[in-house]
Amino acid sequence: MKSTYRTVYGRIENVEFRDLPMPEPKANELLIKIKASSVNRTDEGGLLGKPYIFRFFVGWPKPRYVATGTDFSGVLVQKGEEVEDFEIGDELYGFLDTGLGTHAEYCCIAMDKPIFKKPKNISHEQAAASLEGAHYAYYFLERVNLKPGDKVMVNGGTGAIGNAAIQMLLARNVNVTFTYPTDSYEKIRDLKTEKKIDYLKEEFTLQDTLFDFVFDAVGKSSFGACKRILKEGGIYISSELGPKGENIPLSILGLFSKGKRVVFPLPGNPKNSIAYVKSLLEEGKFVPLIDRVLPLENFTEGFQYMLTGQKRGSVVLVMES
Repeated sequence: MKSTYRTVYGRIENVEFRDLPMPEPKANELLIKIKASSVNRTDEGGLLGKPYIFRFFVGWPKPRYVATGTDFSGVLVQKGEEVEDFEIGDELYGFLDTGLGTHAEYCCIAMDKPIFKKPKNISHEQAAASLEGAHYAYYFLERVNLKPGDKVMVNGGTGAIGNAAIQMLLARNVNVTFTYPTDSYEKIRDLKTEKKIDYLKEEFTLQDTLFDFVFDAVGKSSFGACKRILKEGGIYISSELGPKGENIPLSILGLFSKGKRVVFPLPGNPKNSIAYVKSLLEEGKFVPLIDRVLPLENFTEGFQYMLTGQKRGSVVLVMES
C-alpha cells in the first residue's frame, strides 16, 4: 500500500511516499481502507513535533506512527475478533488529535478510538473535512455559556474552525458577525449571519457594535484589541496563545474577574465533538468548507499550502478507489 513515511520529526519535504506492507488488524482493531483524510493544523504539530511538549502525546522520542494524519473517512475491510460494533463494508470516519497515521491507503485503528459511522448524506471528502476544525470549534462553544440571541463576533470565517463555529452558532440561534477575505465571498455568501466583514477593507475591532463573545478562530487578533467591542462581562476566546503568549495567563486571571475576560478553550474528547457534529451533518445544519482536494501522492503540496495559512476551509487528500 502507498503511505507517507517518516521516522523523525521535521519538515514535510523530508517525508517520503512509500510502498509499505498491508497492515494486519489486531484483535481489537479495524482495518480501514482510507478514502479521504484532511491536512490540518493539528497535523502540523504532529509533523514538526512542536511545541516540544506535544511529542509526549504524539510519540517520544520519535513519532508514534510513520504515516502522518489525524482524521479519516473510509470503509471497514477487515476486523479483529473482539470488534463487535462495526461490520465489514461499513463506511466509517474519525479523528484523534494525537494522530492516527491516516495519510495512507489503509490503516489499522483500535476500536476504542473516536470512530463513528459516516453520515449517509455526505461524501467521504466532506466527512474528512468535518472533523478537526469542527472539533476545536465545538470546544470553543462548550467553554462558555451561550444563549439564543447572544451576539458573537467570529474572526476567521473561512478557516476550518471559524466556519464550523459560525454554523454551530447559527444552529443555536445566536446572532453572528464574522470576518472573511475579499476573494472568498462566494464561499460564505449564503451564511445567514447579521453581518459579514471583509477584513481587507474594514478592521473588525473598530466596530460600534458590542458583542457578548469574540471568537478569534485564527488567533490573529488579541484580547487588548478586542476589548473595545466586548460588552461588560464579555469573553474573548482565541485558537492561539496570543502575540506574547498571554492568553493562558489572562484566562487564569479571568477566573477571579467579573469584567471583560479571556477564556482559553482547551479541547476535550473527540467522541463528544464528533457525536454533536454528526447530528448537525445529518440534519443538514453543517456543511464543511473545503478549499481543495488533492490525491494522496500530492501530500507535500497539501502540507505546504496548509502551512501558508491561506487556506479557505479544509485541504483534503483522497486515495485511489
